[in-house]
Amino acid sequence: MIEVKDLSKNFGDFVAVDKISFNVKAGEIFAFLGPNGAGKTTTIKMLTTLLHPTSGEIDLNGHNPVKEATEARKSFGIVFQDPSLDDELTALENMEFHGVLYNIPKVERNKRIEELLKFVELWDRRHDLAKTFSGGMKRRLEIARGLLHRPKILFLDEPTLGLDPQTRNHIWAYASKLSKDEGMTIFFTTHYMEEAEQNADRIAIIDQGKIVATGTPEDLRNQTNTPTLEEAFLSLTGKNIRDEHAGSIDQMRMRRRLWNRR
Repeated sequence: MIEVKDLSKNFGDFVAVDKISFNVKAGEIFAFLGPNGAGKTTTIKMLTTLLHPTSGEIDLNGHNPVKEATEARKSFGIVFQDPSLDDELTALENMEFHGVLYNIPKVERNKRIEELLKFVELWDRRHDLAKTFSGGMKRRLEIARGLLHRPKILFLDEPTLGLDPQTRNHIWAYASKLSKDEGMTIFFTTHYMEEAEQNADRIAIIDQGKIVATGTPEDLRNQTNTPTLEEAFLSLTGKNIRDEHAGSIDQMRMRRRLWNRR
């Protein structure tokens, strides 16, 4: 479902992603883990047409995200790391706007919106403006929106950040059901190691722009001779605290370009 070969992204002299290769099977739940600034979000942006690679190849459900951006976008849903809702719209309006963009027929759109808002327990707040929601409620709405057009692939960039354990468990139970029952491929990043260990079929660990290990949680524990995924992760990436400066270079450059166009 996802094929990546020798993918790189440079920002001037800085190499954010350095010739990485991996594949994700249809229906697989795939975790993409790494320290701050390792290249996770930059990779997701390339996979989802938001950044053009410097070099390398991507195949997303049979489409090249660079040359066939529109077709590729039809294949996936995404929950961004940063907030992406329109705060001046209600929960229902945010969902309806997304459904219209994806040309979901009105009757089917209404049915799916009700189903998903009930799933994330926001149906009773559907007429409230998104700006009145807590951070956790906004996250739940973003997840519901990302599932609305029933994508083949769902990208989740830190999807449960700030959510309570009950909501996280509820969301992952639903994601697992989508993977098993509908064959949806789920590609996610997280800093919650137990979340990856419990839910991922396979994991790739990226550090300093390079993939340093790939395998099942058990494979990674065995490879590092450690009892938990967290300890395996630390063994592979080190215990030094990382800052987010390097991983944010792409964001800073993009903001600068937008500012210069004003």
